[in-house]
Amino acid sequence: METYKSKTFIIEILAILLAVIFLAPFYLVLTNSVKTLKEILLDAASFPQLFHWSNYSDVWKMIDFPQAFWNSLQISALSVVFIVLFSSMAAYQIVRRPTKFNSFVFLLLVSAMIIPFQSLMLQLVRVTSLLELRGELYGIVACYLGFGMPLSVFLFHGFIKTVPLELEEAARVDGSNPYGVFFRIVFPLLMPIMVTVVILNTLWIWNDYLLPVLIIGGNKDLTTLPLAVTKFFGQYTKKWDLALAGLVMAITPILLFFLILQKYIVEGVTAGSVKG
Repeated sequence: METYKSKTFIIEILAILLAVIFLAPFYLVLTNSVKTLKEILLDAASFPQLFHWSNYSDVWKMIDFPQAFWNSLQISALSVVFIVLFSSMAAYQIVRRPTKFNSFVFLLLVSAMIIPFQSLMLQLVRVTSLLELRGELYGIVACYLGFGMPLSVFLFHGFIKTVPLELEEAARVDGSNPYGVFFRIVFPLLMPIMVTVVILNTLWIWNDYLLPVLIIGGNKDLTTLPLAVTKFFGQYTKKWDLALAGLVMAITPILLFFLILQKYIVEGVTAGSVKG
C-alpha cells in the first residue's frame, strides 16, 4: 500500500510539473498583454504592476477586429461545412462500394496526409493563380476543402463501418433513394465523429496563417485574425504589447469553442475504432 502511495505521489508531482510547463505560455501571453512594451522588454515573466487595458482597445481599432473576426468566422464555417459534407459522402461511398477504384482513392487520400504542406506551396500558388482563386473567399475555402479532406475521410471511414447495414436496407425497402438513405439514416448517426471532425478542422483553420497569406494575399477585405496580428511585427519594430493583446483576442473564441466540445474528440475517435 505504501509503495502504491509513493508511486501515486510521484505521478501526481510529474503531472503538476507538466501542467505548469504547458500553462506557462498562457501566463506569459495573458500577463504581457496588459503591460507596456518597456515592461515586457525589462521582465517578461513578472506580474504586471499596472494593468494597461488600453492595449485591447488600441488593437480593436488598429486591426479592425470585428471585420477580421468575421472573416475568420465565415472562412472557418464555410470550410468546415464543406469538409464535413464532402468527406462524409466520400467515406460512405468508399465503405459501401469497396471497388478497386474506391480503394485506390482511399489510399490516395490517406497518403496525402503525410505530404508536408511546405512542399506544395509553390505549386499551390501557381495553380490558384491560374484558376483565379487567389484573393477570393471561394478560393481559400476550396483550398481548405482540399487539404482537410484526407484526415476527415479517414475518420469518417472508420466510423461508417460501425453503422449497421440493416438500417440502410430497411430504408431502401421503404422506398428511399441512395441520397435519402445517406442523409436521413446514415448522416445523423455520424454525429459523434462529425463533432470530432468539426473541432479538429475548426482549430486548424481558425489558427492557420500560412495558407491565408498565400491565397488571400493583399486582399484586406478577407484578412483573418492571424494575418491581422502580424501587423504589429515590422522589419525594424515589434510591438509586443499590442501583438500579445491581439493574440489573446484571437485565441479566446476558439479556446472557448474547444473547451466546450473537447470531450467529443476522444468519444468520436474511440467510437470509430470499435469496428475496423
